[in-house]
Amino acid sequence: MSEAGTWRTERHPYGARVTVDTLETNPYALLATLREHEPVSWLPSLNGWLVTRRDLALAVTRDALGFTVEDPRFTTAQVVGPSMLSLDGPEHARHRGRFTAPFALGEVRRRLAAEVAEEAERLAAGLAPAGQAELRRAFAGPLAAAVITRTLGLEPAITERVLGWYDAIVAAVTDLSAGRPVEPAAQRAVSALGEAVIEGRQVGSEGSLLTMAAGGEASLTDQEIASNAAVVLFGGIETMEGMIANAIAHLLATPDALTLIRADRDLLPAAVEESLRLEPAAAVIDRYATADVLIAGAEISAGDLVRVSITAANRDPATFEDPDRFDLRRSNAGRHLAFASGPHVCIGMHLARLEA
Repeated sequence: MSEAGTWRTERHPYGARVTVDTLETNPYALLATLREHEPVSWLPSLNGWLVTRRDLALAVTRDALGFTVEDPRFTTAQVVGPSMLSLDGPEHARHRGRFTAPFALGEVRRRLAAEVAEEAERLAAGLAPAGQAELRRAFAGPLAAAVITRTLGLEPAITERVLGWYDAIVAAVTDLSAGRPVEPAAQRAVSALGEAVIEGRQVGSEGSLLTMAAGGEASLTDQEIASNAAVVLFGGIETMEGMIANAIAHLLATPDALTLIRADRDLLPAAVEESLRLEPAAAVIDRYATADVLIAGAEISAGDLVRVSITAANRDPATFEDPDRFDLRRSNAGRHLAFASGPHVCIGMHLARLEA
């Protein structure tokens, strides 16, 4: 261990005991301990810092100058190429700006509310005869894939292929994060998506998202459009699968809440927000320090990985009373960070809420 690693470990004894397996399988008590004693802690198992307090999570995610996503270690960019997810500054604005307007709240409601309801009803009707279903892949995934495919202007018939591409690309990101080689299927998926995007742009209507992304002074190249389409498609599928499955799981585990929902459907949005708070689709987000900085007593060096625990921030008792409880009457559930914050706040959050 280097000298820097030694003093960091000595100053952060709680973080030194953390393993990746524990973080992935049973994190809540561990994250609460870190949040109380070492809200910015050095974890040798991550070779980076973990931020667990909500106010500090906001500080990091809102400061794109001090904490960037532009780093060779950013695994998603290694798989799909540079995109709004992996760029900062003017290039981030150029990439994201081409996709912003169609995902604004008013536009989402105007263009997609009826279509989302129709597709959800169609999928639900297909599940009814069996009396049971695996909701992630039989309902949530197909719903997200169908709606976002249509939003981008891709051929609706490729929805099943989109789900296959999603699986391959997610597997590649997971493998890279774990230091494993990437399977060839991932590159085939990225190439196939790129071909579908080019075809969609060429044959799409004048107002389609892909056509708009390729036009104007700040237009994107076909490769840039494909990279951003991958981020939108697969971020949407991951978020929706988690939102729907987790919300239903929490309702089934909380009989009183399920009774309230059955009596008052207006509580459904509260159930979605509270579920997002407790089980965010993205448990962590990564940033990289651009300069030496001191945060909550932690001496972070330029280039260090700074991982923000959205799970821990969303259960911070300084903001959320009795934070581990699923509470439909929680007045501030919407203050969760499930969609992140700052310049990289989730571009599809309004669509995700509509679908859920």
